[in-house]
Amino acid sequence: MKNINLCCFLLILLSTPYTLATAASTKSGIDQSFIDTSVRPQDDFFRYVNGKWLKEFVIPADKSNYGSFTKLIDESEKHIHTIIRDAQQAKAEMGSDKQRIGDLFQSFMDDKSIEKKGITPLKNEFARIDAIQDLKTLSAYIAHAQILTTAPFNIYVQVDEKNPNQYITYLYQAGLGLPDREYYLQQDQKSLDIKEAYLAHIEKMLTLAGVTHVKTASARIFAIESALAKIQWSKEQRRDSIKTYNLTSTKALQKQLSNLDWETWVNASGLNNIKHVVVSVPSYVIALNGLFQSIGIDDWKIYFRWKLISTAAPYLSSAFVKENFAFYQTILAGVPENQPRWKRGVLLVNYTFGELVGKIYVEKHFSEDAKKYMQDMVENLRQAYQKSMHELTWMTPKTKNKALQKLAKFTPKIGYPDKFRDYAGLAITKDDLYGNIVAISQYESKYNLDKLGKKVDRAEWHMKPQTVNAYYNPTMNEIVFPAGILQPPFFTKDGDDAVNYGAIGAVIGHEMGHGFDDQGSRYDGDGLLKNWWTQQDRKAFEISTKKLIDQYNGFKVFDDLHVNGTFTQGENIGDLSGLAIAYKAYQLSKKGKEAPMMDGLTGDQRFFFGWAQIWRRKYREQELRRRINTDPHAPEEFRVNGILQNMPEFYQAFDVKKTDQMFLPAEQRVKIW
Repeated sequence: MKNINLCCFLLILLSTPYTLATAASTKSGIDQSFIDTSVRPQDDFFRYVNGKWLKEFVIPADKSNYGSFTKLIDESEKHIHTIIRDAQQAKAEMGSDKQRIGDLFQSFMDDKSIEKKGITPLKNEFARIDAIQDLKTLSAYIAHAQILTTAPFNIYVQVDEKNPNQYITYLYQAGLGLPDREYYLQQDQKSLDIKEAYLAHIEKMLTLAGVTHVKTASARIFAIESALAKIQWSKEQRRDSIKTYNLTSTKALQKQLSNLDWETWVNASGLNNIKHVVVSVPSYVIALNGLFQSIGIDDWKIYFRWKLISTAAPYLSSAFVKENFAFYQTILAGVPENQPRWKRGVLLVNYTFGELVGKIYVEKHFSEDAKKYMQDMVENLRQAYQKSMHELTWMTPKTKNKALQKLAKFTPKIGYPDKFRDYAGLAITKDDLYGNIVAISQYESKYNLDKLGKKVDRAEWHMKPQTVNAYYNPTMNEIVFPAGILQPPFFTKDGDDAVNYGAIGAVIGHEMGHGFDDQGSRYDGDGLLKNWWTQQDRKAFEISTKKLIDQYNGFKVFDDLHVNGTFTQGENIGDLSGLAIAYKAYQLSKKGKEAPMMDGLTGDQRFFFGWAQIWRRKYREQELRRRINTDPHAPEEFRVNGILQNMPEFYQAFDVKKTDQMFLPAEQRVKIW
């Protein structure tokens, strides 16, 4: 992110307590060069802090959006590329980590060989699809498609939410080519245009693959996907942890899927010894069973041929890559140019062997001092959460004690895992990209299925060390912060505590907050999905969350599109709780001392600056519309302003009055934790 010198912005020291002492100082860790002084912080804090950048920054041609996260991802990408190049030059032994890293990248970069092969890598799979003749062979292929492409339903082994000491198989709805079921069901003009473009895309891809009668074929494919969309649950319904946990015996599931050849599917899926499955959407399974009967074998064959082509497209010749990009990135996300091939190769290696790369990454780019600072900050936030819970007036002692017990059991993971994955047995070659993709898919599927019957691995991470993100895992009751996010503007070693607490402190608080959001709060301190609330307390909690939902439903993204308060409520609760608790933790960190003035700002003002600058981001319109449909996070401006308008401390720090646009009457403000 470029640094724009604002030397022309003169000092306005005497007018208000939130003005700047210097024009572009970074003494505190605040990047003041992007401030838009034509906007008052009391009217739009997000644009006050980030406005000049928002006006002047041009989103790179190969990006759908750009912000603080993206900048760090770009930097991480360069580091990973260096690690890959070093692995290539090491002349590593076959089967070693460096050999796998270097040869997978080389297989992706061998574009001449890939171009020459064209559609040939899929010939064997096409033959497998052509061999589908009846229910038995269709059932076998559905199991195969779950590994290699996609099927109308997917299975996955993960921690049992009702018994977090064991793994269990989950069954999910799946099978669509558009991002969400709503794309098929909505009838507004923009949705109709996307559906028309999608049909045209299917036709083009089928033509490239040598399929005949493409208009008829694409209509049949779209009809199947539309039928699947109609029986699927909405994204709002799928958020419900209780309704999506349906423990089902395999005997009962066999009856629900009576139109499959059960024995064939179970054996091909590797699930022949299990007795129970958690079915996330029972009504979908029952309705899907009817589709297996009403949709003909030939239609299923063209559907699966399409799924294979679409999934494989990024690893085929340039014609497939370009058409796949044209629809999924340009039409759906507004991106005009594809990333350079080396960047796409880095993404593939990072996605596949992220822990192998990450092991080297943390040795070169992560400080143990940063880990120690983070550990101390986590404990400060835990203490602040504890203090806040004791002070809650809406929660009775019985539920409060349960909440405190859960808080005490939070497990923080910082930087990188204690042990890194071993990929023994996975063979990677430098001259067969699609063969590598198949081998990786099969290896990962077996790795996942092999968890059944084993002790739950509580040391496992679900993000790579170099990832610029963080997460909360409810069945483990853990908060995880990879090394990739522990750098400016989220975290500055030896930086100002106020800014660090407003940035990475609030991120920590956000992930802790997920443990007590509308869904995370359904799990106890041991990761068990159970009700630990009194009826009275749950009702009080839901009154507050409903107020937050209503607030976010009122935020307008475009004239014809609002934020979905129900869909985003978990993240909004995380933001509100996280920032409020981070503020308390910051006050505790001062140990009764007054924070010094820096850059003309008080400590509290710098705290809120820290929050606002980490959410600096711009979107292309198509991408922002797509995210409203698919992303449970609200757009960044509402993550900043929508949260701050609920915090009395922000009003005090910036002297917000009733006449200011950021003002919200006290009775309308939401405080949960």
